[in-house]
Amino acid sequence: MRVSNTVIIKGNKHGITVVLNGDDSFADLKNSVREKFRQSAAFFGKADMALAFEGRFLSEDQQIQLMEIIQEETEMNILCIVDLDKDRDALFEAAVKTQTELQEEMPGTTTAHNNNAGGTSEGLFYKGTLRSGQVLESETSVIVLGDVNPGGRIISAGNVIVLGSLRGNVFAGANGDEHAFVVALEMNPMQIKIADVIARSSDSAPKKKSKNKGVMPKISFVEDGNIYIEELTSDILEDIRI
Repeated sequence: MRVSNTVIIKGNKHGITVVLNGDDSFADLKNSVREKFRQSAAFFGKADMALAFEGRFLSEDQQIQLMEIIQEETEMNILCIVDLDKDRDALFEAAVKTQTELQEEMPGTTTAHNNNAGGTSEGLFYKGTLRSGQVLESETSVIVLGDVNPGGRIISAGNVIVLGSLRGNVFAGANGDEHAFVVALEMNPMQIKIADVIARSSDSAPKKKSKNKGVMPKISFVEDGNIYIEELTSDILEDIRI
């Protein structure tokens, strides 16, 4: 009963608004959102949705945390977070339309939120920071010359290499390739998925300890049905399948 009073979901054909209790602590609120969407997952299915919050002020980081919880508990594809005003439905519609058009700009190649992406027959290069709510999608491998912030997402049928800090979500081997891998100069993702195997930040994908201090490039890969994160050494490079 407390969950339903704390979190209320209102939807339209373009998106959902999550009405939040303004008195609960954020920790309690996260638990309530998780339980509410767990109960409602079947209703939403795999719909592409814009998302908005109302009822209390949320920082950008808090919005991202709640968005991640919703995506973990449902199969919805959250395209973006919308700031609500009197033109709420128009905002939802415009947000979904924009995301859909971006996905259709380069069929079978990329989806990005700016013009910094370029495709080749071998892979996709993206220069710049992938920010919260931005999605980069490719049927080839992806190389990001920059950071992936929390709330940013990469979806690749191949491998993903981030020449910067990976703090968002990444899905490599999206076509089911368990030999795909993820490399980052700084590996601290919110979620990694390779083929059908998932590791979230809370899961702490197993990492081998290192005697070296400082930031070290790391690689994520699937072995025996689990995702592992190790330092990118010459021995690991020799074992990589391209």
